[in-house]
Amino acid sequence: MRDFVILTDSCCDLTPELAQELGLTVIPLSLEMSGATYHNFLDGREIGFHDFYERVRSGETATTSAINVGTFEEAMTKIADEGKDVLCLSFSSALSTTYQSAAIAAQELSESRPEAKFLVVDSLCASLGQGLFVYLCAQEKAKGRSLEEVYNFALETRGKVCHWFTVDDLNHLKRGGRINAATALFGTMLAIKPVMHVDDEGRLIPVGKARGRKASLMALVDHMEETAIDPKNQTVFISHGDCVEDAEFVAQEVRRRFGTEDIRINYVGPVIGNHSGPGTLALFFLGSKR
Repeated sequence: MRDFVILTDSCCDLTPELAQELGLTVIPLSLEMSGATYHNFLDGREIGFHDFYERVRSGETATTSAINVGTFEEAMTKIADEGKDVLCLSFSSALSTTYQSAAIAAQELSESRPEAKFLVVDSLCASLGQGLFVYLCAQEKAKGRSLEEVYNFALETRGKVCHWFTVDDLNHLKRGGRINAATALFGTMLAIKPVMHVDDEGRLIPVGKARGRKASLMALVDHMEETAIDPKNQTVFISHGDCVEDAEFVAQEVRRRFGTEDIRINYVGPVIGNHSGPGTLALFFLGSKR
């Protein structure tokens, strides 16, 4: 059985240490800010995560770019040259064209490199939801599962990776077209915080509102209580837009309610953080449904 490599992109928001431990190949998306282009590497080598959020707080804006076909072809070719197959797990196609680029690259290489397999899965996930999805697939690979077995596991599992999040500043969602200007204005005036999730098609959907920051954080855990599968014994990921204290608060609440032991916390990277803003807080877990 040929070995294979799990390939993903930097919107998984995993720590570089965990990505290395899992044996992943990670391709960065990029952003342009104040005339400079930065690649969103997991280790923040080109733009530090705290520095990015400080620049956003000061009023700087950025534009983001997906990964192109050529970049995927280069990465996949390198893996094939090592005699290995490729399983690519990409950022949600509802939020980026990155999946489409990966799929085109895989199709082209399948024709020119028939000895190798290139399988691509649209994760329908984002941030550490994608990270959790990739983590679970890597755990299956570590058990000795074949490329096809992990591919099938990915298709069966992606719809169970729950994403619940809130943001601190509605104006970032307004700029991204997620809410209208009137909603942003009145929500800000009344300290209304949206509670959102990623739906079955990988789209960001507002599903509720909370009055005040603490209530919005508690609402995330409430949603986990409704659908989580065996929460005590699963791995839970939490990502944050430069608000680690809030992430720790949610982690403590998850531990208190469910006895969960394995909770991982990391930044929302600059590419996603550009659209959600400082103060974003997201909770990811496996549930019976999204």
